[in-house]
Amino acid sequence: MNPAISRPLQALAATAVLALTAVPAFAMDAFTATYQASAMGMQGNGQMTLAPQGAGKWKYDMSVRNQLVNLSQSTTFEEKNGQLRPLTSSDSSVVLVKSKSVKTNYNWDSKQATWSGDIKDNRKGPVPLQQGDMDALLINLAIVRDVHAGKPLRYRMLENGKARTLSYQMDGKETINIAGKQVTATKVSQADGDKQMIVWVVPDMPVPARILQREDGRDSYELTLTSFR
Repeated sequence: MNPAISRPLQALAATAVLALTAVPAFAMDAFTATYQASAMGMQGNGQMTLAPQGAGKWKYDMSVRNQLVNLSQSTTFEEKNGQLRPLTSSDSSVVLVKSKSVKTNYNWDSKQATWSGDIKDNRKGPVPLQQGDMDALLINLAIVRDVHAGKPLRYRMLENGKARTLSYQMDGKETINIAGKQVTATKVSQADGDKQMIVWVVPDMPVPARILQREDGRDSYELTLTSFR
C-alpha cells in the first residue's frame, strides 16, 4: 500500500505547536464540501463534512473514493479555549485488496492518547498528550483558521502511536480555478523528506480549496473543491 495514500491528510491532509498558543475562538458552523479527487493516478470524488454532536462537540469527516481507493477519516472533537481538541478518531482505507482500520482515543483527563485496530503493538501507546495536540484531519481546519488569522502554521500531530511537529511556510498568493471560477488563494506548504504537502486557502471558506500531496517529486494525492454548502 502506498503510505502517501494511506495517510491522505497527514497535514492534510491536510500543522499544535510543541505548545500551540491559544487563539481566539472562531465561529463553528456545519458544512458539506465536495471535491474532485485524484489518488493513485485515478479520478474520483471526495467530501468533507462538519456536524454538531451536542454538548459542544463536533464530528468532522472526510472521504475519498475512486475505482482503486476508498479512504475515510472521522474525528470527534471539541473547541477548548480556542483550540480544536480531538476526543476520538478513526482512519480506514481500502487500497486495491488491502484494508486497514485504526482508531485513536484521546484521554484529556489522564493526558494520554492510545491506538487500536490494525496497528503494531509498539505503536498503540500511550503517548503523552500536550496542549494543542491534534490529529491529521483536524489540522485541515487549523491551517485554514490560522491562515485567515495570520497565525503561525506550526502544529504537533499525533498519528499511529507517534507525535510529529509540522511547520508550514507561506508561499504567497496564487490564482486557482474552483468550481469554474478564478479565485485568489493563499498557498502554504510543508516538506518532510521526499514528501510535500501543499494547501490552498481562499477567503471566507473554512476548508482548504485545494490540497496536493507529492512524493518523490510526483503527485500522489489531490483534492480540488467543487461545491460548498
